[in-house]
Amino acid sequence: MKPDRKTLISAHELVKPHIHRTPVLTSRLLDEMTGAELYFKCDNLQKGGAYKIRGATHAVLNLTDEQRQRGICTHSSGNFAQAISIAARAVGAKAYIVMPESTPDVKIAATKGYGAEVIMCPSTLEDRIATIKKVKGRTGATQIHSSNDMDVIIGQSTMTKELIEQVEDTLDYVLVPMGGGGVSAGACLAVHHFSPDTEVVGAEPATSDDAYRSLRDGVIHPAIPNTICDGLRTQLGDVNFPIIQEMMKEIILVDDQVTIRAMKTIWERMKVIVEPSSAITLAVVLDNPEYFKGKKVGLIITGGNVNLDDLPW
Repeated sequence: MKPDRKTLISAHELVKPHIHRTPVLTSRLLDEMTGAELYFKCDNLQKGGAYKIRGATHAVLNLTDEQRQRGICTHSSGNFAQAISIAARAVGAKAYIVMPESTPDVKIAATKGYGAEVIMCPSTLEDRIATIKKVKGRTGATQIHSSNDMDVIIGQSTMTKELIEQVEDTLDYVLVPMGGGGVSAGACLAVHHFSPDTEVVGAEPATSDDAYRSLRDGVIHPAIPNTICDGLRTQLGDVNFPIIQEMMKEIILVDDQVTIRAMKTIWERMKVIVEPSSAITLAVVLDNPEYFKGKKVGLIITGGNVNLDDLPW
């Protein structure tokens, strides 16, 4: 059963004391460049540098005292790792985080800095699943999935709910990055309940198009982790996919080179740090100007955790 409007409002009230209400930024230059009215929901300025503290906090606050005492575990390439670490620390719980070897050093260091025990593994989904299983067996910790967990999805919906509240006029589109499906399913729920005339459009790397093919074919395809957008190298799940199937208009693919250009453009024009997995929303607008011309477009900026020693330009 899909969460109702009241559930999303209650979730937002629950997590508000633990998160930032991040700003919505605009840019006259980018509006002129694209021919659209762009509204950037900047959760790169969120605690932990990404939106995932929203879902992590909501999920952790819904655990029992006994579960918190045993600890919390997850596997993540970085942003959810930091989010769970922060949320666990806030309730006095131990966090165990499995991270793939391809994770940027800045994200590993930040996760450890929040007090988590980090366990490294090879960079395949199979290895991540196998490693987290061992961690659960060793510690008895409760696993919280970064995207395929309804409490997480409901928590992530608060970002798009805020965006809708912060923009005066009704948005024509909300553009959201397509990774594991947590933020996109949350965006779909928020739009459905709070701005039903708005349409949700997914943004996905052309070389890692599992969500695009999943939506097209009606079955979940495995991830193809072949993109600079390290936060989008995961696949949809059986909890979030039905929501996306029902409520998302479509998914638009874009090449990594366009995403790199979009990332650089945001840094230069807006003076804010975003990671490739966030810049992809602007990349879709840059690559499809006629689609968005004259429209009011909300762009979900999910994070800003970038290794400054390894920029893509």
